[in-house]
Amino acid sequence: MKVTFDKETDILYIQFTSEPVLESDEDKSGEMIIDYAENGSVTGIEILNASTKLSLVEKFDSIEI
Repeated sequence: MKVTFDKETDILYIQFTSEPVLESDEDKSGEMIIDYAENGSVTGIEILNASTKLSLVEKFDSIEI
């Protein structure tokens, strides 16, 4: 698993696998994008406007774990 945050775009991305992304869907709120592999498994989740949802990320310019 890999977690990255970009303060400039205010996007937090959680990558679960390195499988190629076949399809992406936006959630109902429009604040999260879920990436899917060919087999239907979730490969990653992109959280838009992350600093408004996760106060910890406001303290960093970027995060990579």
